[in-house]
Amino acid sequence: MRVLVACEFSGIVREAFRAKGHDAWSCDLLPTEIPGNHFQGDVLRILNDGWDLMIAHPPCTYLCVPGAHYLHTRPGRWGQMLAAKRFFAALMNAACIPKIVIENPLPHKYAELPKYSQIIHPWQFGHECSKRTCLWLKNVPLLVPTDIKKNHGEFYTRTQRQIESGRGRTSNSKWYATHNQKERSRTFPGIANAMAEQWQ
Repeated sequence: MRVLVACEFSGIVREAFRAKGHDAWSCDLLPTEIPGNHFQGDVLRILNDGWDLMIAHPPCTYLCVPGAHYLHTRPGRWGQMLAAKRFFAALMNAACIPKIVIENPLPHKYAELPKYSQIIHPWQFGHECSKRTCLWLKNVPLLVPTDIKKNHGEFYTRTQRQIESGRGRTSNSKWYATHNQKERSRTFPGIANAMAEQWQ
């Protein structure tokens, strides 16, 4: 199966699919962190290159809940949000690709994105961390948890919300407090492996 991992610089999802024998490629404006099959540039230019499955991670800065209040306080932010929405739609509606997955945090109401198919967390896939992640699925099944960690608790979720809303960092958040925005955008390996195992 030919797999396109759109907007991925880490190579984590790409390599999970390659380990399963798929012809997987990542694409991003940034170079890949893991040497391998990677297109550096605009992913919209390669959507018609015969992919069977696309897993896309479009930029969420202007679409997700934590950034909603900036729409009314920073000039130009509304236009940036609309551009991000158009990019999201271009990926979601790529008619040339039969199977599509879009991954993003919970969107704010102003983006008016389609309803997501499911919400997952890293703690469902072997990582003791909460990171609410929405999946929009087209012709693929819901992602089934593979390794549920009981020790994530409401504490992690509460701390995540505090940090995302700008109310301060806390040293008790072991993961969010020690990772910057770029690092937080990387897919957890447990989730990547579940994708490669379940979406054949």
